[in-house]
Amino acid sequence: MKRYIGIDAHVKSCTVAVMGPSGRRITEHVVETNGQTLVQEIRSIAGEKHLCIEEGMLSAWLYETLEPEVDELVVCIPPATHGNKNDARDAWTRADELRRDAVERRVYKAPQKFRPLREAVRAYQTTRRDMARAKARLRSIYRERSVADIDTEIYDSTLGNKWLHKLPSAYRQRAEIFAEQLEAMILAHQQADEWLRREAAKVPIVSLLSSAPGIGIIRAAQIVATVVTPHRFRTRQQFWSYCGFAIVTHSSSDWHIDADGRKVRSNRTVTLGLNRQRNPVLKEVFKGAAFTVVRYMTEHPLHADYQRLVAQGTRPDLARLTIARRIASAVLAMWKTNQEYDPNKHICTNA
Repeated sequence: MKRYIGIDAHVKSCTVAVMGPSGRRITEHVVETNGQTLVQEIRSIAGEKHLCIEEGMLSAWLYETLEPEVDELVVCIPPATHGNKNDARDAWTRADELRRDAVERRVYKAPQKFRPLREAVRAYQTTRRDMARAKARLRSIYRERSVADIDTEIYDSTLGNKWLHKLPSAYRQRAEIFAEQLEAMILAHQQADEWLRREAAKVPIVSLLSSAPGIGIIRAAQIVATVVTPHRFRTRQQFWSYCGFAIVTHSSSDWHIDADGRKVRSNRTVTLGLNRQRNPVLKEVFKGAAFTVVRYMTEHPLHADYQRLVAQGTRPDLARLTIARRIASAVLAMWKTNQEYDPNKHICTNA
């Protein structure tokens, strides 16, 4: 007999709901968020076990702990809810969605694969973001006092003192504190960068993907840590959608009735845009790679394609999107075939 299980997990407790194949609610328990306790709870459920949990802080740990104990484990991003909400309601909803095969957004989980690399990438991204925020915080002090000709010297601890004297005395101590914080952030980011490069050197596929235009070791490591395996995507269009490069359209009132009572399609402008359900890391990586190609790799065939698209009247941002798509397609193909990028295989298309 199949059993559909939903778990709503929190730091201190987990609500476990068990549902039968007909939708009958069998049992509901609140247990401690403890690996051994959760395993015992799952083992106490008889029959074929199908488990659904929400994506969140504990999802990777829950997947590692409970995946060997069930026949199916699905991690999902739940839709937005309105109205009443509590732990039990969420657990029952997850179980019922799995029973009805109504889970809309499933999350791929492989927590054991490339784990050191993935942790290094997370550290790199976090320290880079914190460093950028610290720089913006320090720069804002000078801007709010209308200090002219601000340059990157304000971020250098050895040159910062001459800039401090341009501030009123009441502002200098705050600027000194922010400068010390920035110095610590820069050091942390340097350590994360070194760690990421060491881990990337241990994964051969990172070196292979870094041969793609505009990618390099850091971006290749981010791609591998995020995607894990290219076989998740059967086509390049699926990969584009995951990266946030899929085109979506919005229209309304597409038809009207004319004077003769006939249905006529309206001549309304269809709003175009990119899909919002995407992986932000990959979108940043491939857009950055496209910018690198456009700005610096002037001899590359993709740069020539960009220039051709702009000359034909394509907006520069849309032309860069096209280049980003081509780089993403090349990376996916390289990974699947285990081949380095070959610019001689470049085909000039409007894809």
